[in-house]
Amino acid sequence: MTTFAAFGIGLATHALGSERVLDTWYPLAATGGDLGEAVALAHALGHDGASATYPLHRASLRDVDLAADHPVARAVAAVTSDAATTPAPTRTRRQPVATFVADLAAPPIDAHDVYLRLHLISGRQLRPNDTNLDGAFGLLSNVVWTDEGPCDAEGFEALQLEHAAAGRRLRVSSVDKFPRMTDYVVPSGVRIADADRVRLGAHLAPGTTVMHEGFVNFNAGTLGASMVEGRISAGVVVGDGSDIGGSASIMGTLSGGGTERISVGQRCLIGANAGIGISLGDGCVVEAGLYVTAGTKVTLPDGQVVKAAQLSGRDDLLFRRDSVTGTVTALERAGGHADWGGLNAELHANE
Repeated sequence: MTTFAAFGIGLATHALGSERVLDTWYPLAATGGDLGEAVALAHALGHDGASATYPLHRASLRDVDLAADHPVARAVAAVTSDAATTPAPTRTRRQPVATFVADLAAPPIDAHDVYLRLHLISGRQLRPNDTNLDGAFGLLSNVVWTDEGPCDAEGFEALQLEHAAAGRRLRVSSVDKFPRMTDYVVPSGVRIADADRVRLGAHLAPGTTVMHEGFVNFNAGTLGASMVEGRISAGVVVGDGSDIGGSASIMGTLSGGGTERISVGQRCLIGANAGIGISLGDGCVVEAGLYVTAGTKVTLPDGQVVKAAQLSGRDDLLFRRDSVTGTVTALERAGGHADWGGLNAELHANE
């Protein structure tokens, strides 16, 4: 029987005259091989169980028995429609595809594979760090993201000139390997004040609010209702009821050589302009303006001085700096997590 760990029906954008993938949008992305119609499609495409992406053509799919009202059939119909495959005015071509991932614990094999995994994280079918994204940067192209879709960075000035001559310049939102999440996935129950600051591959749980200066990287995000006014870097997860204050920062896996994973527990507060390079357990507070890295020397209530790394993951700690001596201290929080007030429940009821 055909099996696979993940599956997607998508529309890939290629640079014109090239097989180089600029992006792949997956209106259907799923984990597991339990979608009967997906298995039928895999058989029709000659899928052998290995990770692979296959082009889809309406003519070759006429004999595939797909129930018309099934999500797989609807997605295939959408990406193979005339409107979807009409040549774009951006020197690109669109190709409907079906992508199968054999093992999410293995590194991705190409750009289609990467995009499918990013869709699955943003679609909340995978949590951050639940899939292997090793080598993703090397598989993705640097793309000019415009209001007409992705464009090849090479030759973009000439393309812009063509559009200007026709009376309309392309609006460029970024030049990057990762697009913004909301152009591909819009999760329910969240508020995002500035969509440019949330990358595809971010995981935002229901009840999350990302304010204008908040930022959520790929393979990172929230696991419950959270306020994000600072930066959640790649690989970082933030627990339910936590608040990342204005301009606060959390070091990610890229800062730690790709191996260190930092997490923030439930009901934590990282104050404005503060930051951490260690994990926080539940009910922790880092005062405004204090950056606690793994090597920060911290004085405990008994006078012992330790590196902050030794306190990583502990619950109910208050990190603060003595305003007279400059000493960083860690105190047990009287009353545990209850005494900073927690999130405003009404503010995070994002339905």
